Amino acid sequence: MPHETHARLDELAARCAIAPDYIDIFGRHHVTSPETKRAILSAMHVPADSDEDVRRALEEWDDARWRRPCEPVLVMTESGMPPRWPFRLPLEHGEADLRVRWEARNEDGHVSAAGEAGPGLPVTGTRDVDGARRVQVELPVPHDLPLGYYDLTATAHAPSTPAGTMRLIVVPPRCYLPRALESGARLWGLAIQLYGIRSARNWGAGDFGDLGQLIDWSGRTLGAGAIGLNPLHALRNTRPYHISPYSPDSRLFLNGLYIDIEAVPEFTTSRVVRKLMKEPGFRARLERARGAELVDYDRIYEAKLEALRACFSTFRRDELKRGSLNKARTPRGQEFLDFVKREGAALERYALFHALAAHLRREHPAATSWQEWPAPYRDPESSAVASFREQQADEVAFHQYVQWIAAEQLAAAARRAGEAGMPIGLYQDLALGNERGGADAWAFQHVLALNADCGAPPDAFAPEGQNWGLPPVNPHRLRDDGYRMYIDMVRRAVRHGGAVRMDHVMALFRLFWIPRGLPAAAGTYVAYPADELLGILALESVRHRTVIVGEDLGTVPDYVREKLGAWRVLSYRVSYFERRDDGEWKPPSAYPSQALAVVTTHDLATLAGFWAGEDIETRTKLQLYPDEAAIQAARADRRRDKERMIRALQSEGLLPPGTTESWLQHATLPRAIWLGVHAYLARTPSAMMLANLEDMLGERAQANLPGTVDEHPNWSRRTPLTLEELLEDARPRELAAVLSAARPRPPKD
Repeated sequence: MPHETHARLDELAARCAIAPDYIDIFGRHHVTSPETKRAILSAMHVPADSDEDVRRALEEWDDARWRRPCEPVLVMTESGMPPRWPFRLPLEHGEADLRVRWEARNEDGHVSAAGEAGPGLPVTGTRDVDGARRVQVELPVPHDLPLGYYDLTATAHAPSTPAGTMRLIVVPPRCYLPRALESGARLWGLAIQLYGIRSARNWGAGDFGDLGQLIDWSGRTLGAGAIGLNPLHALRNTRPYHISPYSPDSRLFLNGLYIDIEAVPEFTTSRVVRKLMKEPGFRARLERARGAELVDYDRIYEAKLEALRACFSTFRRDELKRGSLNKARTPRGQEFLDFVKREGAALERYALFHALAAHLRREHPAATSWQEWPAPYRDPESSAVASFREQQADEVAFHQYVQWIAAEQLAAAARRAGEAGMPIGLYQDLALGNERGGADAWAFQHVLALNADCGAPPDAFAPEGQNWGLPPVNPHRLRDDGYRMYIDMVRRAVRHGGAVRMDHVMALFRLFWIPRGLPAAAGTYVAYPADELLGILALESVRHRTVIVGEDLGTVPDYVREKLGAWRVLSYRVSYFERRDDGEWKPPSAYPSQALAVVTTHDLATLAGFWAGEDIETRTKLQLYPDEAAIQAARADRRRDKERMIRALQSEGLLPPGTTESWLQHATLPRAIWLGVHAYLARTPSAMMLANLEDMLGERAQANLPGTVDEHPNWSRRTPLTLEELLEDARPRELAAVLSAARPRPPKD
């Protein structure tokens, strides 16, 4: 490639925040190839196939910002407001007399500030665009605006000058933290996989009714300050490809699988539901799901949707005016309409997608994703979609009803956590992305790079790199859209307060993009506007009094953790990875205070499984090791890790005196190790600590085995005890006593 052409491609890639190179976790230097740059540019909808494409794209990139009067968005902190912001307009002469009127409207549409700037505005740049001279002047930023979102509109007293509107976002300097944790208090919580809860009354998967009981038990009996949940995002709930909570259909809405059907008011008033519950075939389906060893997503979700349709029919008859979907006849009906209005266009599109998907599955059974739908339906703005919306209003309203019921029940659980004395309450999980064929991808295709995947470069966990199969967000289009998708997503994640874990929080800074169809090794990083994204996160965190935890595992540059710390995002510390340079466990005092500490995660072995080497043996059976030597090396490493674990506990006086060599010969986790590891983490200064329910019960199998889909029962395991048995089991109480002694629960703010 000629030097000039190469330089232009490099320049275009740099404008689009594509990294020219990166250093992996082993210290190896990787240079981004021209082929990778072109492929990622194409995924960003920036043509770069030919030299002429690159030349035109560079020119268009530079001209584009001059064609619009304002930047799409300005994010600024209360204490660090920039004095001025750029406004661009076509002007041949007369800059000295230029006057610009502006006003800032808040989220309610009211004018919060207004004024006029000029004459004598400083000109900070000029450019000829589309045959006309354009100038850039600097305007003052309104002072003393409260935290929030504003539409800042400016209009110049000049001929043929359009008004420009920019989204102004005033954010706090850091995220929320309860006063007690700010003052050094520490708390512990219980982490569960809600789908796996087995109970006498649920329909085969844990639901919000079970969650309420777990909240009462863990908050009132065990003394926990939080209850951690797997992501509750909407899924298709079909095996094997659409059950991972980290590859959701939508991150904006909830999984109807978790609805406690028998707690829906219409369940008790609907004759249709009563008839359904008496049908032998329906009852047999429920009993099979309840008795299954694994969560039977397909059967459970089918049954719940059938019951919910009957409930909706009754709701519409009793709560809405006859023949109308937008007029209520009862307070409950009005609550539903208020919810629909409050959730707005996002819920409308989500419900429309699912109504359309159900219809097209019948018409085109071979179409498994919206990309395979007839062309007119692939565009949410098309006339065909609008026509379908009118014809299928009932079906759209049904999916809105399902989300209303789910949101009601989750909100009730959050209130229950407060009543149980939990200072944090619900600790939820926000996935990194959404699946390519789902509702969010259809609704937000204009800001997603659907021809790329995201993943991770080579590291010790995955020497070949990882491809997670999720389409990354295009940072440039996201910003051009005023961060609306991101704001909606964060706002819904934090709306119930408590705490939220941001999966792969490094994506706020940079994300590893892989051209679609190429191996992970062909990928590179794309940078994101971290300060703006973190500012929005802090704003929603403070508004909803929600602690933010950043999952910062893997390849994490030092500057990322420093910046997260400055914004008061808690670090996520896993005991298995907290090692000194010599491989020994870090002492409790070495953990940061601004952190959440856990023994293990859903992607790693449980504590009992770690001790038994269950994860190694599972990988061996599935032939995930390259050869016998790798298997033997993994087993030898595990024995050394267990020896290090014992030494760490001994150094803290957490093991009884005497030899522990015999423990290493047995696969069963000794009780002293079980209690000792948790006591070890409880001693750390980290503000929060979570204990996993699986570890409380001595489970060996982990929730998810990365690198597998249907080879392993990922996201499907059910608890060995029913909820009723769990509440009477002595082991959780024994462990809770140890944790509460080290971390007495602070009062709720």
